[in-house]
Order: sequence, then structure tokens, then C-alpha cells
Amino acid sequence: MKQHFTIALAGNPNCGKTSIFNALTGARQHVGNYPGVTVESKSGHFTLNGMEITLIDLPGIYSLSSNSPEEEVAFRELTKKGIDLILNVVDSTIPQRSLYLTTQLAELHIPMILVFNMSDDAERRGLKFDIPKLEKYFGAPIVRTVGCRSSCVEPLLKTIAATLEKLDTHGVPLLSYGGDIDDAVVKISGAIDALSVQQYRHIPARFFAVKLLEHDACAWNLPEFRSIHPQVEEEIRHLRDRHAIEADTFLADSRYAMLAGACHDAISMTRERRREISDKIDTVMTNRYIGLPLFFLIMYATFYFTFTCADPLMGYIEELFARCSESVKALWPETAMPYLRSLLTDGVIGGVGGVLVFLPNILFLFFAIALLEDSGYMARAAFVMDGVMRRFGLQGRSFVPLVLGFGCTVPAIMATRCIESERDRKTTIMVLPLMSCGARLPIYALIIPAFFAAKYQAFVMWLIYLIGVAIALVAARILKSTLFKGDGEIYLMELPPYRMPTIRSLLLHMWDRGRMYVQKAGTIILATSIVLYICNTWPEKTDFSRDYDKLAQSVRENVKLDGEARENALSALENEKRAEMMEYTISGRIGHALEPVFRPIGFDWKLTTASIGALAAKEVFVSQLGILYAEGETDEESVPLREQLVKNYSPLQAFCIMLFCLLSIPCLATLAILRRELNSWKLTVAEGCGMFVLAYCVTFLVYQLGSLLGIGTALFG
Repeated sequence: MKQHFTIALAGNPNCGKTSIFNALTGARQHVGNYPGVTVESKSGHFTLNGMEITLIDLPGIYSLSSNSPEEEVAFRELTKKGIDLILNVVDSTIPQRSLYLTTQLAELHIPMILVFNMSDDAERRGLKFDIPKLEKYFGAPIVRTVGCRSSCVEPLLKTIAATLEKLDTHGVPLLSYGGDIDDAVVKISGAIDALSVQQYRHIPARFFAVKLLEHDACAWNLPEFRSIHPQVEEEIRHLRDRHAIEADTFLADSRYAMLAGACHDAISMTRERRREISDKIDTVMTNRYIGLPLFFLIMYATFYFTFTCADPLMGYIEELFARCSESVKALWPETAMPYLRSLLTDGVIGGVGGVLVFLPNILFLFFAIALLEDSGYMARAAFVMDGVMRRFGLQGRSFVPLVLGFGCTVPAIMATRCIESERDRKTTIMVLPLMSCGARLPIYALIIPAFFAAKYQAFVMWLIYLIGVAIALVAARILKSTLFKGDGEIYLMELPPYRMPTIRSLLLHMWDRGRMYVQKAGTIILATSIVLYICNTWPEKTDFSRDYDKLAQSVRENVKLDGEARENALSALENEKRAEMMEYTISGRIGHALEPVFRPIGFDWKLTTASIGALAAKEVFVSQLGILYAEGETDEESVPLREQLVKNYSPLQAFCIMLFCLLSIPCLATLAILRRELNSWKLTVAEGCGMFVLAYCVTFLVYQLGSLLGIGTALFG
């Protein structure tokens, strides 16, 4: 039997690792620096049941992601041959954060013992652990210790001895990152196995596959794996295209999701937990009587903050793009490549610029959401909403994906993987597109300030979001009573303490969302705007129902008209001619063909065309309207889109526009992710058709009832 063993001691900074090291090795320690870096190396020796043990104290790290010299050192040490056992020290007062490193260490398939240190503090805080369940989940024995007391390491020594005597039978955790990533890991692992790199045969290919997909610097720089870099890059591109998120971020999110599930099932709080400031605040924020009204009030304040802060900036951006368009028209003669000139001013600037105007709304809304998340209130909102959601057949876990749906439906649907019940998960997926995603926000930001007084704008915005939530809950109740019938699960949740968010964190959240929005405007919306411009321009009409040039000449020669009357008459003729030209184009023909179907909900052919274009991305609705109405402008004067809409539509029609966009399918990307997550074409097609029918019927009722009662039917223009 082997008599000499090497054990690596790993853990987060300040988890009590040094105390454990000192308790095990005593004075038999050696301290130095790792070669090439100013990171302290520490090793020690001790004897246990006749076995000579070398204990290597790795630097304190939060992950194995090579973001610091300490993490690079840990990576190199753990991938060397000769490590027989890992002691992973965990701060048991903050288990979920500390166990993130554990999920990465588990991928090494090296025998491991989890040392839940500071167990006395955890007990005082009321934390209770289901140790057998956690041991089964991580495939490793768990020992609870108090590092500062040497007498408390006796159970650890016994566990080390027992583990070293049966290393060949250690457990192996089966970690899953979700279908797409698991498939990519399998492919890359196969490629690594095919290389037969002897130096790393003791480490599973899966570990390096995950690291390569994360673009981990240490793994990426290993010369042995350079030949498969193109294949790895292809898988990363595939994941990025499918999920609109980088693979390393997706993997990190998946690890946190796994930990959330493990901790939810195996860690709970006792009633003896000391009352802290957070508990006192929660007596109000989660109160059974006022918690729900406070939630709605906070959401209303969020929208009020968004509109109040964003409106001035939107005006500046709108003016900037208007001046940009006018400058191009002034510098570019109308006779020189007129189609390209019009494409740039009306298609690119009018389409993409019309969407970028609403960037301030996106930034401030996500700033507010980040504030709620980082402060700890979002968990309280889930707790408060749990009682309401259970009445509609859902559980509290469904609340988090539904809230994420306010940002983007695609990652929100992916977030439903944390819901264990298959029925609840599918129900949540089916109703998620009814949540008002960020892509719809530019539509609201265009319509609401134009048609509603400033004092009502936040209320209308709040109302639109609330309508989506209400209809989603009703739809969930129907689905759980029919298609996904079954009992719901009880939702248990640990409420994190309130904390003051950092400005850096909030600004980074704003930056990420803003960057994604601008990238979308510069890719999908730009391409769609160009296609829509072509559809709005060709074919050109040469034969008109009236001789507009002759009529215009008659107006100019009419001495009975004064200057203003003559200009108005000429402008009316010009607009009439342009309208006839627009109706002759591809967009005009499609819009006119479908107009009889959409007219009962208050849509003319232009709104109908914009609704069809919005299938690519909801923001395209605004882009298409900008292009359509830019086509109706003269070069001498650019009329803002809002003013154009006010002249042509009533407040009732404006509300119906928002309502239809809210309830119809968000975009084709949503349908694609629905198909993948539901694994059913029938459900996906039913979802798309059902949402269109729902949007049409609800909008029809609102428009017809409003018209009958004369509510909001008067034009402003």
C-alpha cells in the first residue's frame, strides 16, 4: 500500500484555510514563492496512521479561471501529476458563494473532501445543512470544522485517513451545464482524447474542454491543445449565436444555477436566526398586507424614474440624428446617386437612428432593475409574489425568469431550467413572451410621450407592463388547468441580506445592456432597415392617377393664393404624390393587402407593414415607421416621427399599437428558443399562433369598445 501522499489545500481567501493548514502541519512548514510570480507558496508535512503526507497550501482563489496570478498558480499545481487528494475549505457562513470554486475542482475528478469551516458561526446564523444530500451532490465527504480550534480538526483527520485508504472508490459528481454546453463539452472532450496527450492523461478531457470553452488563458496557452483551437472557436461561436451571450458567461451562470438548486434543497435557516437589520426591513417589505402594494409602487417608481431621466437625453439624440440627416442631404446633391443618398438618410439614419433614440430608456430601466437586484429586493419581490403566483398554478421560482423577461425573453426562457417541476417549467416558458421585454420599450417610449400628458406617462407605462403580467398569470392558470395539469411545488427561499449596491456594479450592468442594444441596432436592425427601405422604395411608380407636376404648376401660377396658402397646397400635393408612390411599393402592396384584416384593430397599412417587419425584432417596428414617414417628408424640412404619428393617429390607436405589440410574439429568436427548450414544434407553432390570436382579439375589443364610447378617438394633429 502507498505510504506517501500529496494533498492540496484549496479555498477562497479568508475562509480559514490557513488555520486548517496550521492545525494539520504545526511547525513543519516551508514558505517561499512560486517560480516566476510573487505569490507565496506554503507546504507542510504530517504523519497520519503511518502515512507520510505533504500538504500544499494553494493561494486563496475564488475560481480556476486564470484571472489573477493566484488562480494561474492554482491551475498549474492542480493539473500536475501527483495530487492524491484535495481539501476544499468552504466558508460555511456563505456556502453558495464559496461552493462556486468547488464546482470547478470537481471537474478534475481528483478525490476531494469538503471542509465546511467556521461551522460555529454558521450555526449562530441559523444555517442548517443536509450533509448527506450535499455529499451525494458533490460526490465527496463533508467535514464540519472550526479552524481556529486545533481540537476540532480531529474529525477531519479521521476522514482524511479513511479517504486515503480507498482513493480508487471516490465519488464522481455528474455536473450538467445544460444541453447546448454539454454537447459542446462532449465534442471538445472527444477531440482532446484523440490527441492522447500523455502529460495530462491523469486529468479528464472534460476539465480541459470546459476550460477551453471558457477561453481560460492557462488552458488556451497549453501548446498540446493548439491544434483543436479552431474547433473550440467554432463551438464558442455556435453557443454565442444560439444564446446571444459569451460561452464563459453562460458557463458561470450555469454553475451558479446548479449551486442555487443544490443549496435550495440542502441548506435552510432555523427560526433561531438573530434578527438583523435585514429582518427588520423585511417586516415591512415582505408584510402579508403591504408587501404586494409596495412591490407595485416600487415598479411604478422604476418607470417614473426611467421616463423622467431619459426624456431630455432622448430629445438631444433625436435632434442629433435629425441634424445628421439634414447635413447629409445638404452636402449630397439630390441628383448624384439619389437612391444611395436616400438609403443613407432615410434607411440607415432614419431606421437605426430611430431606434438608438431610445437608448437612454434602456440604460435607465436596467440601472433601476440592477439596483433592485443588487440591493437584495428582487429576492423579496419573488417571496412576495409567490403567494399570488401559486393561485395561478405557478411557484415562486417562476418569478425570477418572469422578471428577467422584462429584459429579454430569450435568456429568461433559458433561466427556467432552475425550475425542477417539468409542468411548471413548461407553463412558465409558454407565458414568458407575454412579459414586456426590453425590445418593446422603444415602442412605448415612442408612443407614450407623443400621445399622453407628462403626468400620465409613468402610469400608462406601468399599466402596459401590468397588463402583460396579468394576462400571463391568467394564461398560466389556464395552462395548469388543462395542458399541464398537476400540483405545484412549495417554494422555499433564503432571502439574502440587504446591501448597498456599488456604483461600479450598476454602471457595468447599464453598460452591458446598452452595448447589447447598440450591437443589435448595428446588426439585425441595420440589416432589416436596409431590407425594409428597399421594400419601401421599389418598384417605383411612374404613372400616377393625377398629373401632380401640372397641378403644382397651376398652384404656383394662382395669383389668388397668398404665400402660406400656396405652400400648404404644394405640400399637400407633394404628400399625396409620395403616398401614392409608397402604396405602389412592396411594403405598400403587402400592407394594403392585409389592411382589411388589421383595420378592425385600428391599424392602417403602414402600421400593418411595421407589425410584419417587427417579427425580426420588435425594435424594427419603430425603425419601419421612421422609414415610412421619412419617405413622406420633403428635403427642406424633417418632421419628427412623433409629430407625424400624432397627426395621423388617435390616442386610442396609439394605446392599441402598444397593446398589440405587447401581446404578439416578441421576435423570431423567441420562437427559436421556445422550440429548443420545449422540444416540440407543435407547442412552438401553437404558441406563435395563439399569441397572434390573443393580441388581435384583445386589441379588437379595446379598439371597438373605445370607438363605441368615444374614448381617445380625437386626433391631435
